[in-house]
Parts: sequence; structure tokens; C-alpha cells
Amino acid sequence: MDVSFDVWALTIAALCVLIGADFFIGRKPHDVSFKEAGIWSLVWVALATVFGIGLLVFSGTGPAGEFFAGYITEKSLSVDNLFVFVLIMAKFAVPSLYQQRVLMVGVLVALVLRAIFIALGAAMISTFSWVFYVFGAFLIWTAWKLLQDARTGHDVEEYEESKLLKAVERHFGVADRYHGTKLWVRQNGRRVMTPMLVVMLAIGSTDLLFALDSIPAIYGLTEEPYIVFTANAFALMGLRQLYFLIGGLLKRLVHLTYGLAIILGFIGVKLVLHALHESGVPVPEIGIPFSLAFIFLVLAVTTFTSLRASKKEAQADGTA
Repeated sequence: MDVSFDVWALTIAALCVLIGADFFIGRKPHDVSFKEAGIWSLVWVALATVFGIGLLVFSGTGPAGEFFAGYITEKSLSVDNLFVFVLIMAKFAVPSLYQQRVLMVGVLVALVLRAIFIALGAAMISTFSWVFYVFGAFLIWTAWKLLQDARTGHDVEEYEESKLLKAVERHFGVADRYHGTKLWVRQNGRRVMTPMLVVMLAIGSTDLLFALDSIPAIYGLTEEPYIVFTANAFALMGLRQLYFLIGGLLKRLVHLTYGLAIILGFIGVKLVLHALHESGVPVPEIGIPFSLAFIFLVLAVTTFTSLRASKKEAQADGTA
């Protein structure tokens, strides 16, 4: 797929317009209702679908299939991000009125950081063919670690700030309370950060850690940086609305970790097979149609079993 500079520029400009419109509409702090979150979630899914159809019309089934597979994968992995976002909001006691603004800016920071990761990944792939082995092995290891954590019940119950974030807080100082949506205020004659800015940095930097497995995962589905970037952009830009839409549902997705582990392991194997094939080893490769169907099936099954298990547990607690 040959993407010209003009197409890149037009795509980035369109995304900036969408982000600007989203920011303008949600500029006034308010509690996001379930209805509002649902409508805007559908809007972002519809926009991603239209973009995928556009790829189908102008570039064919291959790029379109890669985009939808990448988008669904990134969307499912982003749900895992929401667990940590909930913990971050609780850690910093973010008022519900300001949570939308925090997520909006945090996701924007995450998108910029991911764009850098995507560019670095593309450069590595074009220069070193063995990177596919590294990406594949890393995803398989990540999948195994997720399975072990799920089996032992080792889940993150509290967010811990990174050493870098703590160093930033010590250097600039942090106000003792929220000041609306302000990011900087003067306190005791010194210009300091507000907790609002700290939370935004926490969400943006945390998502960067999630990108360590999501970016290699999508490169296992497509080697086209344009598709990698757009799939990540659409998945991230709908993340804020998804947070409010399924916030109460997250605790019921008890088998999601198993599903994500299976998907990451599957893509890891796909990457290794691709690397072997590129090295001249006669091994079968996994096509995009099969990958898309497999990912969708795993997500459907784990969602169904999660909700069923949660319902049984709730009934058992009610009986007790």
C-alpha cells in the first residue's frame, strides 16, 4: 500500500478537526451521562467503520481487512487500559465533573506518544527483519504473563505512580487541591502544577506502557504504518466515551484477561511464522480474514463467559 504525503497530511488534518470538535463539544465540565457516552461511542465506531469502508473502496480488501483487524485488536486492548484509568481516577480523587477533561487530554497525549512509537517500529521493521522475531517472542511472553496473573488472581488493585512522575511532582510542586480545569496555579508565591495536570500525565504515561504490547500486536496484523496509526487513532479517540459507557461493566469482565492473552499469543505466533517465512523457511502464514475472525470470536466468547460468571457469582452472593 503506497500512501502519499498528501494522504498522510489530509488524514492527520481530518483527525485534528475531529479531536478539535470533540474538545469543543466537551469543553464545559460536566458529568457524562450513560446516554451521552453511548451516542458518542457509536459516533466514533461509525467513523472508524466509514474509514475502513473508504480503504475498501480505494485500496481493496487487504488494507481494509488489516485496518478492521487492527482496530478491533486495539479497541479490545484499550478496554484493559480502562481498568487502570479507573484506579488512577480513584488514586487522585478526581471529581466526576472533571473526569471527561482529564481523559480527553490524557488520550491526546497518549496518541502523540503512540505516533512516535509507531514511527520507531516502522523504522526498525524496514531496517531489521529480525525485529519480527523480537516482537513475536515479546507478545508470546506477555500472553503467558497475563495468563499466569489471571490464574493466580494477581490483579492490580491500586495505582502506583512511576518514579518519573514522582520526580516531576517534586521538581515543579503540586497544589493541595483542584482548581477547576486549570493546569498551573500560583501557591505561596510559586507556580505549581495542579492535581489535574498530574492525572493527565499519569494517564498519558500509563498508556505508553500499554503501547509496548499493543504496537507490536498491530504490527503483527499489518506492516503498513498508515493503517497502524489510523487504527490506533480511532481506537484511542473513542476511549473516553467507552470509559463512561462501560465503567460499571469493567468488574464483570472477569475473563477479559484470558481473552487478551489468547489474542496476544495468537498474534505473537503469527509474527514468528511471518518472520520464518521471510527467512525462507517453508511454514504456513496466517491470513487477515482468519485473524479477524479469530479475534472477534475470542472477544465474543470471553465477554459471554465473563457476564455469565459474574451473574452466577451475583446470584450466589444474593443467596448467601
